[in-house]
Amino acid sequence: MIDLRRLHVLRAVEHYGTVTAAARALHLTTSAASQQVRQLARELGVDLLEPQGRGVRLTQAAQSLITHADAIQARWERAELDLRADHGDPAGLLRVSGFPMAISVLLAPMAARLRDRHPRLSVRIQEAEVPSSFDLLFEGETDLAVVEATPRNPPLGDARFDQQPLLDDPFDLVVPDRHRLAGLRRVDLSEAAREDWIAPVQDSPCRVHVLSACGAAGFTPDVVHHALDWNVMAHLVAHGLGIALIPRLAHLTPHLPITRVRCTGDPHRKLLTCTRAGGHERPAVAAALGELRSLAPTAVA
Repeated sequence: MIDLRRLHVLRAVEHYGTVTAAARALHLTTSAASQQVRQLARELGVDLLEPQGRGVRLTQAAQSLITHADAIQARWERAELDLRADHGDPAGLLRVSGFPMAISVLLAPMAARLRDRHPRLSVRIQEAEVPSSFDLLFEGETDLAVVEATPRNPPLGDARFDQQPLLDDPFDLVVPDRHRLAGLRRVDLSEAAREDWIAPVQDSPCRVHVLSACGAAGFTPDVVHHALDWNVMAHLVAHGLGIALIPRLAHLTPHLPITRVRCTGDPHRKLLTCTRAGGHERPAVAAALGELRSLAPTAVA
């Protein structure tokens, strides 16, 4: 009989990439996590880890086992759902996570609607950037996340997660009120090729979208300032220090002397809902997803 706790350690090694990182997430020592995997290998009679440089990697047998482990986890989610089935109003605790803008525009109003419509349901919101939201889902610390689609996310076919499109968030070109492009209804980004640019910091998920939009218009932007917060970027624009692509969902400081101009081709980023496999069938999660789908069309109007 396989010890499911040891199987969970192996899944964590695959998810986090190293035994050390998996141990940290599971609140174990590295030696304890390694011992769990070694014991699982002895129980099964196969090698699960093999040397790779100074570290280790999962063997083909381990990868095959992970596939079955993910299926077991999804079946367990379904079993919990069946055991706790309540055919009445959604009830209990619903834990959700998202990056700051998703919370402000989507998760906060969603939680307010759920509070009013389902008094027996308690919603807890946790701010988390995209990679952390996937970790929280994997660890069972959150039930539903709103994430931005990025190349670093798990693939859509990853059996551990159910990722579904929620909305497309267009980028607008933000320029000072007196800028030569401010009076246009739409702008081709090639017209801004020689401008000074303000862009997201290097590790921001949105940086790739901004650079890709400029690349599609035939140029690499001359980025002179970097910022993490969209309002910081808006203030830099307001002082004439450059122009920026900013998502339409971003609520910028009122009364700044800046203008949003829509872009030809509608460059955008995609927002997704994500649950653990099978988790979307829980009544509380299904109710939350329904509210998010209701809010999405008006969020970017």
